[in-house]
Amino acid sequence: MKRVTRRSVLRTAAGASVAAGLGTSGSVFGKAPVVLSQTGDTAALAPFQEAKIDWRQADGQTITILVTPAHYFEKFRAVTDDLFTALTGITVQREVIPPKELREKAVLDLASGSGNYATHTADPMYLPLYQASDWIDPLDDYLNNTSLTDAAWFNVDDIIPNWRAANTVEDRLYGMPVEGETTIHVYRADVFADLGIEPPDTLEAFAQVATETHTADRAGAALRGFLGAGQNLYIFPSLFLEFGGAWFGEDGSPTVNSDAGVTALQYYVDLLQKTGPAGVENWNWPEIMEAFANGGVTQFIDANSTASVIENPASSKVAGKVGYKRWPQGPTGRRVTSLWNWAMPINKALPEEQKIATWLYIQWLASQPTQTLSATYKETENAVVRTGVNRVSIWDDPAYREVVGFTDDYVDVVLTSLNDDTDPDWRPRVPQWPEIGDAMAIAVQSALTNQKTPREALDEANENIASVMEA
Repeated sequence: MKRVTRRSVLRTAAGASVAAGLGTSGSVFGKAPVVLSQTGDTAALAPFQEAKIDWRQADGQTITILVTPAHYFEKFRAVTDDLFTALTGITVQREVIPPKELREKAVLDLASGSGNYATHTADPMYLPLYQASDWIDPLDDYLNNTSLTDAAWFNVDDIIPNWRAANTVEDRLYGMPVEGETTIHVYRADVFADLGIEPPDTLEAFAQVATETHTADRAGAALRGFLGAGQNLYIFPSLFLEFGGAWFGEDGSPTVNSDAGVTALQYYVDLLQKTGPAGVENWNWPEIMEAFANGGVTQFIDANSTASVIENPASSKVAGKVGYKRWPQGPTGRRVTSLWNWAMPINKALPEEQKIATWLYIQWLASQPTQTLSATYKETENAVVRTGVNRVSIWDDPAYREVVGFTDDYVDVVLTSLNDDTDPDWRPRVPQWPEIGDAMAIAVQSALTNQKTPREALDEANENIASVMEA
């Protein structure tokens, strides 16, 4: 097959849905998805030109953005370089660095007022800090400006509501979701079938199944054990809430060391120490995904985006042998997924012309045509597709559902998790979150590695959080 090139995207022409992009063959490789209308020499730009705004109002501007290394940002880069610059005359430069370093660099730039980076792929948990420090602009100001945004064309309400909620501080949107995920239960359907085991629906049953399927060659379960607010503290808060934990009491004092919190941490420790892979305290999502794809893990709970890799026969030994379920219920009857999206804010320190250029880019990137195009764009035959599109309308499109229909119920599991199991406040969205997250991450790993008991670890974390909040 012919390899997809960025230039081929510009030559693509047709209707406005994913179905048009896939054509009758259903293949997304060999050509870019056909999602753009044909109008003479500017075929690819037609869907954007339907917006009743002047896309050229920041012509000649150059913006620099910080992004993390991920396949979906490479897809965004491919369509940006050809389509966005042609549409607007704006040049987008990128600096690609890992998430931890990106957060540090972004905070330094925002705090100093340097304005080196127009926007970045932000952690939503940092938005309250940004807002409280007056480092970023509320996006409502741009959304409501008719010279900058065609509200009907952009249709912000089509963007997944809980991702928008996670990026909202004091009723104002501060970061635009451009890619996201939810966490789900991923398991070896073939192993379960061979052993006559039903997929667990509760945390108690999840642990029982982990014990029953654990062998010397295959871990019964895996969860993130690596220390970090975005690592072990991406998964543990869901357990914490499902066991009935609460971050703060009615008087505002931290309560992470409640009996419910301690029980949740004991569950996490017992599960991973007894049925997890060796060295799990050093495992993040890539290690879990790789081990599962190689047959070394029976089940795990993590991002739905892992499906595009573990269902790829070129990189996975278990493709076609996988099942998907919502988070198991906790003792309280709750299911609480981990919630994530890459949020793009606007740096308040920018000159006005660059703010306009930045908004035009964010609006373009988050728009339905761009999200559709990048959703099924494949750089090579074995490249994965995006499973984190930000638009409800795309998830509802039968053709897109077919593209990501790894199982008959995969899309429904993801959407139900996003709609019913997602709590934007599953971690406390306060300016002090970076310090709170670090304190809790240390506590969780110190218990996992037997440096402290769960009670001792959470008592210490509670004291540290109290000090942070007082400061």
